[in-house]
Amino acid sequence: MRESVQAEVMMSFLVSEELSFRIPVELRYDARDPYAVRLTFHLPGDAPVTWAFGRELLLDGINKPCGDGDVHIAPTDPEELSDVHIRLQVGTDRALFRASAAPLVAFLDRTDRLVPLGQERNLGDFEENLDEALDKILAETRTQQNEQNAG
Repeated sequence: MRESVQAEVMMSFLVSEELSFRIPVELRYDARDPYAVRLTFHLPGDAPVTWAFGRELLLDGINKPCGDGDVHIAPTDPEELSDVHIRLQVGTDRALFRASAAPLVAFLDRTDRLVPLGQERNLGDFEENLDEALDKILAETRTQQNEQNAG
């Protein structure tokens, strides 16, 4: 069974009202983390930056404004399927991207064929993989805290 779906789309990075440039963005969905999608932004002169957020958030944001916290997604025209704004925020820093809705819908359709929306919990090893991932994160956090305390 295929376990992941990938696509590359071009998005506009909206620096200001007067300045924007197109960048490639890799979209990735992995059945081992069935609730999330990952977007990797390839900004010129910088290392790629990856954001992970809910697959359902991306789906909902194509049709209506949604998102609390660091990720907000909204259609540019709620009356028709056109473009989508994706706003990412860390503290007071924000980045705004604009993407055509069509490739996002095509990507989400492929993820739905891999793991139908609402069926994520039925994956047999999801809970086990989640426990392993949490254990790894906790171990890394403890290591970092020990290093900070030692320094």
